[in-house]
Parts: sequence; structure tokens; C-alpha cells
Amino acid sequence: MNYEENLKNLKEQLDRLKNMKYKSEARLEQLNAQKKDILNEIEKLGIKPEDLENEISTLKSEIDRLFTEANDLMPRL
Repeated sequence: MNYEENLKNLKEQLDRLKNMKYKSEARLEQLNAQKKDILNEIEKLGIKPEDLENEISTLKSEIDRLFTEANDLMPRL
């Protein structure tokens, strides 16, 4: 491989990597905007983002309790 071809390959690789970088930066911006929107929506529901895991756990427990209650109220065949 000669120097010109080697240099050409390096430039092509650099261009591909720059393109990947720009796409990654754009995707990161999208994800950050989406994260901000989700956090705003959570706060509108009256839940602090740091309490989200506890809230999910509480809701799961409530769902389980309601299913158990519904099953207990069903007539037995």
C-alpha cells in the first residue's frame, strides 16, 4: 500500500468517525430532551423523580392487593 492510498483511507475513516460523532451528539440531544420531558411529566403527576422507584413499588403492591381482593370476591364454581 502506498502513502497516498494509506492517507486516503485514513481520511475516509476520519470522515466516517466524524459523521458517527455528529449523529451521536444529535441522538444525545434528543435523549436529553426526552428525559427532560419525562421528568416534567412525572413532576406534573406530583411525584418527585427521586421518589419514583418507591412510587412504582407502592403501585405494584396496590395492584397485587386489588387483584387478590377481586379474586376473593369472585364466586367459586
